[in-house]
Amino acid sequence: SGCTFNVYLPLTRKSAVNEGASSSTVLKRGSETILLAEDDAAVRELFKSVLQENGYTVIEAVDGVDAVAQYIQNEGQIQMLLFDVIMPRKNGKDAYDEIRKRNRDIRILFSSGYTSDIIHRQGILDEGIDLIMKPVAPEALLIRIREILDRE
Repeated sequence: SGCTFNVYLPLTRKSAVNEGASSSTVLKRGSETILLAEDDAAVRELFKSVLQENGYTVIEAVDGVDAVAQYIQNEGQIQMLLFDVIMPRKNGKDAYDEIRKRNRDIRILFSSGYTSDIIHRQGILDEGIDLIMKPVAPEALLIRIREILDRE
């Protein structure tokens, strides 16, 4: 039983802006450092390259335990977490809860290939938590990250 991966990549280096579209659709680049925790190596590599191409520094973690260790090791440099919800050894929510004990204000975006309905029903994530569903287009990921980082 194999896996099917859908990878959505832009065809050009130019940002995807329709003629006549407002300038607000231009993707804003970032300079922040993001801790990316994702147990699927292919997805992790894709997210990392999309983020780096748009100015972000990425610190990688392979699961929740690694994510907490990477956060502690790089504390003070990380502005945001991008965590898969379901990971081995420690899920994304538990890793986030542990990091929040050190930094109450850390920004987070959870990602998941499971429907948000399942995640909420299992009580893994609270309602109102930022969640993006995989597969996700690079532009959609970048827009959500910028929204979360730019919140007051």
